[in-house]
Amino acid sequence: MILRRAKGLIQPVGQVRRICAGPVFMLAAMACGGLIGAGTARAQVVPTTPVTQPATQSGAPATPSEAPYVTPAVDTDVTYVLTPPQDGVAPARQRMRWQVAGLQQRLDPEGDSVYMVTTWKNRTLSVVDESRKRVSTMPMPGQQDLTLPGQHPASGAYTRLGQSVVAGETCEVWRTVDTEGHEGDACYTPDGILLQVVQQGHITVRAISVSRAAQPDRIFEVPAGFAVQAPAHP
Repeated sequence: MILRRAKGLIQPVGQVRRICAGPVFMLAAMACGGLIGAGTARAQVVPTTPVTQPATQSGAPATPSEAPYVTPAVDTDVTYVLTPPQDGVAPARQRMRWQVAGLQQRLDPEGDSVYMVTTWKNRTLSVVDESRKRVSTMPMPGQQDLTLPGQHPASGAYTRLGQSVVAGETCEVWRTVDTEGHEGDACYTPDGILLQVVQQGHITVRAISVSRAAQPDRIFEVPAGFAVQAPAHP
């Protein structure tokens, strides 16, 4: 699975696979703070809810104060359907949990014993393999800082396109470009939860359930007794 950034939390893009000397997630620098996901064959992509309101009269990029909130301002538990652009790759689900107080995020691919915990306060990334009872912890890749909850991104161009409804939630659609140069339309709720990403006319990330519920510390703790394994590519 490749994870990108969108000025907010780590964003899942693709499917998780084991690499290096143990289970490790590949990361691409797209957004130290904000969420995303991707995973399915284009023929099975579900149409997006039409945009219903133009966001700006000119369509010009938003100023920083007009940019979206890209990091959730509340504890959240969101399940995404991820749709990779490659033909023949099945859709994948991924659960994302976020805790505001600890600035911690956990990503769990459905049907996999491997999950990832990112802790922004000490900039560490832990990949936990429950089936093998081992964990690899490394410094968080990239140098970009997290956009804190309740703050607008300090950089990046955002153009407001309108509103949509995803998973029963109203969100604002923003056109932006990630750090890899990929243009996409991301739909964020007013409190910073990413609900959908559309790239080249295809939905690559779509939330199917959203819960605003307290996320306890234990969710983000590495299980006791697991073997510590140094990452092959720190």
